[in-house]
Amino acid sequence: MSTAPVKLAVVSAGLSEPSSTRLLADRLAAAASRGLETAGREPQVQHVELRDLATEIAQNFVTGFAGRELKQALDDVAEAEGLIAVTPVFSASYSGLFKSFFDVMENTALTGKPVLMGATGGTPRHSLVLEHALRPLFSYLRAVVVPTAVYAATDDWGSVDDGLTPSLPGRIERAGAELARLTQACSPAVAVAEPEATAEDEEAVGEQAPHLKVVAQAPSGDPYEDVVPFAQQLAALRPEE
Repeated sequence: MSTAPVKLAVVSAGLSEPSSTRLLADRLAAAASRGLETAGREPQVQHVELRDLATEIAQNFVTGFAGRELKQALDDVAEAEGLIAVTPVFSASYSGLFKSFFDVMENTALTGKPVLMGATGGTPRHSLVLEHALRPLFSYLRAVVVPTAVYAATDDWGSVDDGLTPSLPGRIERAGAELARLTQACSPAVAVAEPEATAEDEEAVGEQAPHLKVVAQAPSGDPYEDVVPFAQQLAALRPEE
């Protein structure tokens, strides 16, 4: 009996290197991994850096075909049990590169998949981008969106928990724990290879526990021969005169 690893895909759309977007994505992935490890599951994290795929994403729009690296990234996201998606905020919404990646993805790839959303920006005033832009996007793609989304403004990186408003580390831990719980519920816990029963095994079972022995019977006759005609059923519903 072996525990199957839980695959997490981490998509970040930061344009600089290093970027606060990638930093937030890494911390969310680490928090989700800790949640899985606490539950006895092995996390398997695959990072997708969109800045490296910008050219292939643009070519995909023109040609209709994904390049090798873009195809691999799309497959990694589709095959993952959980997704972490983080974008910088441009003009009060997600970046064009972030949206373009999900535009070239099959529209069923995220169906039923747990998704943890994150965004970064220079001011806290853009924090609602998570609710008015990202959450509708992933809801349209029929993903299971984690309740806690994480927005990180510039000032948040040095913030501390004041007892009233959760600090950035506190929000990251809570969101990661929520994603871990959802991915566990949506992924197989154990991969077990069932051995094929031999004739000797069936004979032994029959001798030791004859009441458990099941004799296979072939279907006999017309499977619809006992069906009551619809007219007869209607006649039975008529009130007596």
